Amino acid sequence: MAQGKYANVNGLKLYYEIHGTGKPLLLLHGGLGTVGMFEQILPRLAEDRQVIGVELQAHGHTADIERPLSFEFMADDIAALIKQLRLGQADVMGYSLGGGVALQTAIRHPDVVRKLILVSAPCKSDGWYPEVRTGMKLMNAEAAKAMVGSPMHQAYVSVAPNPDGWQTLVAKTGQLVSQDYDWSKDVAAIKTPTMIVVGDADGVRTAHAVEFFELLGGGKKDAGWDGSGTSNARLAILPATTHYNIIFSPMLGSTVTPFLDAPVPDAP
Repeated sequence: MAQGKYANVNGLKLYYEIHGTGKPLLLLHGGLGTVGMFEQILPRLAEDRQVIGVELQAHGHTADIERPLSFEFMADDIAALIKQLRLGQADVMGYSLGGGVALQTAIRHPDVVRKLILVSAPCKSDGWYPEVRTGMKLMNAEAAKAMVGSPMHQAYVSVAPNPDGWQTLVAKTGQLVSQDYDWSKDVAAIKTPTMIVVGDADGVRTAHAVEFFELLGGGKKDAGWDGSGTSNARLAILPATTHYNIIFSPMLGSTVTPFLDAPVPDAP
């Protein structure tokens, strides 16, 4: 088991743990989660690369600070960690809320991101199905009380420096995910090779995943018999997969590793 470490970035004691050796890949968990969310696929990813699992502000081992939860602030934390670890560039893979952080890292700090993988994460708030958005807006301190004893709560209290911070985490996360946002213009300017992965029964609308892919330059034309017209973007829709089990799917590891292993294409 990897030993956890802390990096002092932006007033935060940011927890991370390293598995394996090779090219660096940062893993960013979903809302209310921990690095443990990736336990099913982490061994596969760490076979031939250095996987750095990070726990975002107020999540897991990383204590909260007097700062709202924001995709932009947390993206700045990730960029600062990459620089502090002297990685130069790193691949970044985020799931759900962590996907929003990963995307903002590539938008705000493109110099530190080699490749980007976004799992079950939209680029605008209405990329979620309406009923998912409704549920997000119900995340508050009262909802946190109802979640006590749930697997997510148990994972949190088992490692959190302040287990009583659960209600604050849920409330702050609710405030974050309830906001309206549309990063389409920023996405269209991304040059980083990017893979979008969703389930065919995801909380992210399938039509949005295609729209997102097209913003990145994919799905514009036939690539030709030799594939020369293929864009730098990739889209994978995993069958019989939901927003809640995609992170445990063996298909996820086998889908993202060829993308990570491929050479970075020359800039157009």
